[in-house]
Amino acid sequence: MDLPSSWDALRKQARKLEAQLDEQMNSYRKLVSAKASTKVATAVNDLESGLDQLLKQLQQVNSQMQAWVSSGGSEMVSHTLTRHQEILQDLTQEFHRLRSSLRAKQQHASLLEDFREFDRARLELEDGVGSAEQAFLREQASISRSTGQMDNVVSQAQETLGALVLQRSTFGGINSKLSNVSSRLPTVNHIVNAIKRKKSMDATILSLVASMCTFLIFIYWLTK
Repeated sequence: MDLPSSWDALRKQARKLEAQLDEQMNSYRKLVSAKASTKVATAVNDLESGLDQLLKQLQQVNSQMQAWVSSGGSEMVSHTLTRHQEILQDLTQEFHRLRSSLRAKQQHASLLEDFREFDRARLELEDGVGSAEQAFLREQASISRSTGQMDNVVSQAQETLGALVLQRSTFGGINSKLSNVSSRLPTVNHIVNAIKRKKSMDATILSLVASMCTFLIFIYWLTK
């Protein structure tokens, strides 16, 4: 992927990737809700691969935008950078949520199929049609599928951990950017402190005037 150097080029590339992710995420969401089939499974795998690649590209562009701001870019673009980082985080979380939901749906369907196969094997044995060897082979197949389901659970846990690490990295980048902005705005900090001192002085003068008025009223009352 080309590495543009200007801010405008980076923003244009980020918006293009975000639009592609939105479009593919909508398609992925529909497939997750669709009834499971071999055709759907193939389309899901293709979409997941494409979404994962686009998210990595958008993460790279965001990192370049962060480096551009940190190396002396205008502070006016800081809000734009934050918005692009938030969009990346939302898209990443949505992708992991949908993928986890799909994996759970697939596991549920697989478990139901295992139960149906177990019932068929039991009925065959009861009717004298099946054999001990057939039952053993079916049991082996069931155990193999269960092992695959456990592997899927472990894979989901690893994906969730990866999402949490990404969120931590994103928030860390935002905090670093805010600290950088604060360090570059000493004039604003000076103005804020001056306003605070002015408000404190006004409050002191007002208190003195109120005390003097109270004292004069008290003297007037004594001389009546």
